[in-house]
Amino acid sequence: MLAVVGLALLPASRAPLSTGVPSTPEALAERRGALIDRLVFTQESDPGRVTGLLETGSHQAFVQGIGSIPVYRRLRDAPGADYDLSYGSSVELTLNPVGPTFRDGRLNPFHVPAIREALHQLVDRDYIAEELYGGLAVPRWLPISTAFPDYARLAETARALELRYAYDPAAAEATIAREMRALGATREAGRWHHRGEPVTLILLIRNDDERRRVGDYLANQLEDIGFAVERRYRNAEEASRLWIAGDPAAGQWHLYTGGWISIVIQRDQAQNFSDFFTPRGRAEPLWQAYAPSPELDALAERLERRDYADWDERQALMARALELAMQDSVRLWLVDRLSVSARASNVSVAADLAGGLAGSALWPYTLRYEERLGGEMVFGTPGLLTEPWNPIAGSNWIFDRMITRALADPPLLPDPYTGLYRPQRLEHAEVTVAEGVTLTRSLDWLSLERQARIVVPEDAWLGWDAGEGRLITVGEAHPEGPLTARTRVRLHYEDGYLAQHWHDGSRRSVADLLLPWILAFERADEASPLFDAAHQPTFEAYRQHFRGWRILSTEPLIIEAYSDQGFPDAETLVAARAPQPLPWHTLALGILAERRGELAFSSHQADRRGIDWLNLVAGPSLAILERYLAEARGRHYLPFAAALSPWVEEAEIAARYAALDAWVASRGHYWVGDGPFELAAVYPLEGSLVLERFEDFPDPANEWLSLSQAALPELTTRGPLVVHAGDSAEVRLSVTRQGEPYPAAAIDAIRYLLFDGQGRLAGRGEPRPLGEGEWGLTLDAERLAALGAGAHRLEFILTSQRVALPGFASHLFATLPATAPEASP
Repeated sequence: MLAVVGLALLPASRAPLSTGVPSTPEALAERRGALIDRLVFTQESDPGRVTGLLETGSHQAFVQGIGSIPVYRRLRDAPGADYDLSYGSSVELTLNPVGPTFRDGRLNPFHVPAIREALHQLVDRDYIAEELYGGLAVPRWLPISTAFPDYARLAETARALELRYAYDPAAAEATIAREMRALGATREAGRWHHRGEPVTLILLIRNDDERRRVGDYLANQLEDIGFAVERRYRNAEEASRLWIAGDPAAGQWHLYTGGWISIVIQRDQAQNFSDFFTPRGRAEPLWQAYAPSPELDALAERLERRDYADWDERQALMARALELAMQDSVRLWLVDRLSVSARASNVSVAADLAGGLAGSALWPYTLRYEERLGGEMVFGTPGLLTEPWNPIAGSNWIFDRMITRALADPPLLPDPYTGLYRPQRLEHAEVTVAEGVTLTRSLDWLSLERQARIVVPEDAWLGWDAGEGRLITVGEAHPEGPLTARTRVRLHYEDGYLAQHWHDGSRRSVADLLLPWILAFERADEASPLFDAAHQPTFEAYRQHFRGWRILSTEPLIIEAYSDQGFPDAETLVAARAPQPLPWHTLALGILAERRGELAFSSHQADRRGIDWLNLVAGPSLAILERYLAEARGRHYLPFAAALSPWVEEAEIAARYAALDAWVASRGHYWVGDGPFELAAVYPLEGSLVLERFEDFPDPANEWLSLSQAALPELTTRGPLVVHAGDSAEVRLSVTRQGEPYPAAAIDAIRYLLFDGQGRLAGRGEPRPLGEGEWGLTLDAERLAALGAGAHRLEFILTSQRVALPGFASHLFATLPATAPEASP
C-alpha cells in the first residue's frame, strides 16, 4: 500500500505516531497548530482509483479536482468517501484572429469579429453542461465567472446578453454565410471553398480530459454549417507548443479548446478584459495578435487601472466592456466547470469554492479527522515536485503551491467562501484612501477613512540603489516636493510577532521582510548580477503604483505602506500591501549561488545562463547550497549588509546559519518555513514527501474551524405556471441551507429580474420578506398584461455575506388570454 510505503520512508529517528486522541473541546483548546500530526503526499494520477483507495483507507484525500462523470458517480455513492465542489474552473473556445489569410494564403474566417461573435449562437451551452459534463458544469457566456461576485452585481446585463446570444444555429449560420461571402468564399455541394480550395478549420482539441468530447461537439456543429474540420487531438504540453508558443500567422490551428482555473475567489474581475482581449494580457504571440476595438481597448485599460469616479461608473464601464467583449469574441466561454475534491467520509477540511482542496489557503488549518485529533493521513497528487522549489521564482504548479502554502504563515488568509481576507498575524489595520477612490469595507478587523490628500513621508523607502547597495527614500527621490498617494495602509501586527520562530528555530526579524523587497529591485536592475529580464514586466507594473513604505515600530510591529493601486474591497488592499516574510538566511545562499553563476532563482535566468534552476528541496542544487552554507557560516555573510545590519545583530547571523546547518542535517533540504506544518522529508525518486505538525506554532488548533464548511444557500420557487389575462400571480421564494431557513442576517440582498417572451427586461426590484427563509412577489394584472401573451421568465438573484457564490432561481410561466365565458345550456 502507498500509505505503508510513505511511512516506511520516514527518517528512522522519528517514531511512528499514534492514531490520535478523541476530539473533545478540552483537547482542542490545548492543542496548537495543525489538527493532524503527519501528512504524506504520494503520486497518484489515475482518477479511476480514487474511490477504491479512499474506501480501503490507504488514502484520505486527493488534491486533483475530478471532472470525470463516472468517477464522480462512484464517489457520490461510496459510503466511505465524500467530496467538496468548487467552481473556479472554466472551459472556453480560443480563436485565432490572424488574417484574413494565414501566411500560406489559407483563409481564416475567425479574423472577422462578426463570425467570431456568431459562434455564440452555434453552441448549445446547456447541452455541453448537462450532457458532456453530466451536470458538473453550468453554462457560461461572459468573460466574468458565474461563480464570482461580479456576475451577481451585473446580473441584469449578464442575463440580457445571455438571452441575446442564446443557442440559435439558424441565426448563426445566416450571419456566418453572409460574412463568408464577403470574404470571397463560395458554398459548393454544401461545403465552403475559397480560391478553389475547401475551407478546412483546424480544431486543436485537448484529449486529456472532457474537452475531447467538447471539441468533437464543436467540430460537428461547424461541419453542419459547411466547414470541413480537421480534428487535432493533443495533450496539454503538445497543445501549448501550438496555441501559446507558436506563431498564430503560421495557421497551425484555428480554434482551441481552452481551460482556465482560479484557485481563489476573485472578488474583482475588472482585469479580465485586459487579460483576455488585449495584447497587454500576456507576452505570447497569440495575445500580440489581438486587435480590440479602440473603445474596448480603452475600457479594458481603465478597468485594469481601476480608473473610475465611483461604484456606479465602475458598473457602467463593466457592463459596456461585457457588450464589447462579446462583439470581439477572440474567445468564447462555454461552461464554468464544477470540480470535485475527493476525501474520506471521516475527513473534514475547508475547500475553497474556487480552487477546491488544492487552492484552499485554509486547508492546513482545518484538515482533521472528524472524530479525533492527531494521527496521520495520505494524500494522492498527480504531480509532485513538478518544478524546482524556491520562494522567489520557483514552481507555480498548483499541486506544489498547495504544499508550500502549508509551510508558510502569511499575515492574512483569504476566506475560502467569500474571498475576503482575514487577519492571521495582524491585530488590525487602518486604511486611508484619497477622496474619489472607490473602496468598501466588509469586515470589522480594519478601519476605513477618507482624506482629501495623502502625502507620503520623506523617510519612507521608495527604491533601491543596486550599485551602491542602499535604500532610497521618498525625500531623496522627490526633492522637488511632496509625493502623494491614493491609499495608505497601516498594518498593526500581533504582539510578539518578531519573537516568533522559523521552523529551524531561528527568530523572525525585520530583515526577513526587507530582503525580499530588496531582491525585487535587484532582479529588475540591469546593473545587478541578479538581473532577470523575465522579472521586469511584473516589477514595472508594481513600480507604477508603489509609493513607499516604512516601519513605524518593531514592538509591536507596525508597517505603513503607500500606493496608488486601488481595489473594490479594503480587505484585498490590505493583503496586497502586507509583505510576506521569507527567511533571509536561506535566501542568502541563493543570492550567493546566482552571483557566482551556479544557480538561478528563475527558469528564464537558468535557461539564459545555462545553469540549474534553484531548488531548495531536491536535485543538484543541494550539493551547491551545502558549499555556500559552509561559506556563509564561515564568514558571517549578511546579504546587502548596509541595509540589513541595522535590523540584524552579529550574534543572530551565527545563530541563523547554525540553525540552518542543523536543519539540513536532520531534514535533508533547505526549505525553512513558519507555517502550521514543516517539511519533514523529501523523497523525489520515490515520489513522496512528508509534512509534520510544527509544534511551536503559536495559534490554537481550532482557530479556523468555524470556516470548515461553506454556507451555500439553496433557492426554490413556487408559483403558477399559467396566468390568464386579468389575473395576478403570487410567486414565492424559499431560501434554505440543509433544510433549514437561511439566516436573514447572512443575506446581503435579494433581487428579481422579469424578462418577457422576447428576452427583454420588463421589470426589476426586490421581493418582500414573508418570514424565516421566505420571500414573496406579486405580479398584478396590469403588469402581466404589459408582458403580452407568451412564455416569460422571473429570475431571483441572492448575494450572501457568507459565500461569494451568488444564488439563482428561475420561475417560468406563461400568460394566456382570459378564458371566454361558456354559454348557458
